[in-house]
Amino acid sequence: MIDETDEGGFAVLRAAVARYRAVLGTRLVAAYALGSLAHGGFSPLVSDVDLGLVLTDPVEPSDPPTIGAVAEAVKAGGTALHERLSVFWGTPETLAGRAPGGRFPPLDRLDLLENGLLLDGTECRQGLTGPDPAELLVEGAEFALAFLGPGHDPGGPTGANLGSLIPAGDEVIDEVRQPEILLKRGTRHVTKIVLFPVRFLFTAATGRVGTNHAAVDYYLANPEAVAPALVAAGLHWRTIPPDDQPAALALLERELRPLYLEYIDDHTTRLEDAGRADLAAAFTAWRRRLTS
Repeated sequence: MIDETDEGGFAVLRAAVARYRAVLGTRLVAAYALGSLAHGGFSPLVSDVDLGLVLTDPVEPSDPPTIGAVAEAVKAGGTALHERLSVFWGTPETLAGRAPGGRFPPLDRLDLLENGLLLDGTECRQGLTGPDPAELLVEGAEFALAFLGPGHDPGGPTGANLGSLIPAGDEVIDEVRQPEILLKRGTRHVTKIVLFPVRFLFTAATGRVGTNHAAVDYYLANPEAVAPALVAAGLHWRTIPPDDQPAALALLERELRPLYLEYIDDHTTRLEDAGRADLAAAFTAWRRRLTS
């Protein structure tokens, strides 16, 4: 049974699936709800609306523009939830890693396997395997550098369901160093900036999808965590925006930069151990930017 708070998100997915079925016909093998609509914790205030499509092989040259055009048509549906639609797609061969193409980065592929909720078509995940921990670590690090840190070209698409509205490079660094700038950008942006590093820490440590609730529970269970009050508040703000702006600002000023330094230090070590000295060096440079 769909939770009442999820209904708006599922309405967007139903509209999208109907359009894709009309355009793709029998090439659409299956459509899945992903993200918080699939695994729980959806918030109409801040959540993205994530859809996964599986098409028949092979990938055709017209697939990317067709899928993009339908997504844009749905996004024009007139509500904030329509605008937050994010579509991931592939074929059985691309999902299995035997053919190039599609748009299903490692973390989103894992989300499909672990949590995907079938909306239309035929179940087709049998025999698919998830990405290995090193792949998840590298993909998460590349995303973080590109969208939260000093910038990095990962050489391919990243998991947009982690934050389609996050700017790249200096903007977020400035927001972490000066949280009054961050707070002005609104609750949705604030919660993403606070919870992204928590989710990345969870996935790197467990090899699982970093849902907000699971990641926050994991973080708060660590007695050495440096930002427990902010992380707990960030999860709370996903459903109830802060009503005391000065108190929220004080909390961000006290704990946001330590949270990012904690995440950067953790991942610098992990990336060095994984043989990715290039990414570890980029994280070290990011740390210098935050502490200068």
